Amino acid sequence: MIDFRLDDEYEALRKTVHDFAQSEVKPVIGDFYIREEFPYEIVAKMGAMGLFGLPFPEEYGGMGGDYFALCLALEELARVDSSVAVTLEAGVSLGAMPIHRFGTEEQKRRWLPSLCSGEALGAFGLTEPGGGSDAGATKTRAVLDGGDWVINGSKSFITNSGTDITSVVTVTAVTGAKPDGGKEISAILVPSGTPGFTVAPKYSKVGWNCSDTHELAFDDCRVPEENLLGERGRGYAQFLRILDEGRIAIAALSVGLAQGCVDECLRYAGEREAFGNTIGAYQAIQFKIADMEARVHTARLAYYQAAAKMLRGEPFKKEAAIAKLASSNAAMDNAREATQIFGGYGFMNEFAVGRFYRDAKILEVGEGTSEVQRMLIARELGLT
Repeated sequence: MIDFRLDDEYEALRKTVHDFAQSEVKPVIGDFYIREEFPYEIVAKMGAMGLFGLPFPEEYGGMGGDYFALCLALEELARVDSSVAVTLEAGVSLGAMPIHRFGTEEQKRRWLPSLCSGEALGAFGLTEPGGGSDAGATKTRAVLDGGDWVINGSKSFITNSGTDITSVVTVTAVTGAKPDGGKEISAILVPSGTPGFTVAPKYSKVGWNCSDTHELAFDDCRVPEENLLGERGRGYAQFLRILDEGRIAIAALSVGLAQGCVDECLRYAGEREAFGNTIGAYQAIQFKIADMEARVHTARLAYYQAAAKMLRGEPFKKEAAIAKLASSNAAMDNAREATQIFGGYGFMNEFAVGRFYRDAKILEVGEGTSEVQRMLIARELGLT
């Protein structure tokens, strides 16, 4: 029997996060956004709720849930603000998940408890100034010297990398050559404050203004040899897996933004009057909102299916790419239509749809561009 209803546990989580987003985040996040300020107080409350520990085992301080639970939380947060949602998404799927998936027992016990509690944030250093989608073009290098990895290079657009509570960044680096002459890429844990590890001033961004994003530099940065994460030479393969999972999370976040656009437009269409009627009485507005709702519905089903396949242990690369592509398109289209419905007010930062419009575009870029998703889908269909 096919049943798309959430079970009681999932629904209780969804409602809890929904209520938190509406009561704790929505009233204040606009001011944080205008000031381009990281919302430490909100993040602390999210940590106290256990959101950063949702998909991790209780033995490491987690909540013993699963990845779909994280996705539900991301969707509800993004209905109000994407900066807060992506802070959670990156902290869990990019910061803590690599350590959970590939770390030694010692590494898990050292880093996961504080990451699961939200008292600390982790980051994932893959993208470089000269290589985003082409992650295999990594130029950052790490060599062994006297029991230490010595790292030189730079990373760009790294989320959660420069907050006051950032504790560790996982960095991909070239550690040698493969037998076929290709690059041997490994992943290495670099604690915040390590000499030679410099965090540049935060970027000035179009959107996600409450999210923390920096360029990182490594200049003869030394960390112990045991900070290798997973197998030497498997760093690239490991993070392809992490990115597949992360695409489902970004799809959930995108659905949240798209749903938030519907929420705001329904309210506004019932209040705003023009030519003697509320604008929601006019078919032009009705059709726009109907199309917006249809996009949300379709995109939500896509990420639900991708998450279900992942949790069953089935191959899910194609479904994750479809979910990410469909959901980010829905977010961008809905944000554009919402701004049009709001008219001049939609161009003002004080209105949520203005933030949604600014935040939506990066969803078609981050964790694999829309073009990369199409490439992955085609490849999974056998179009090599």
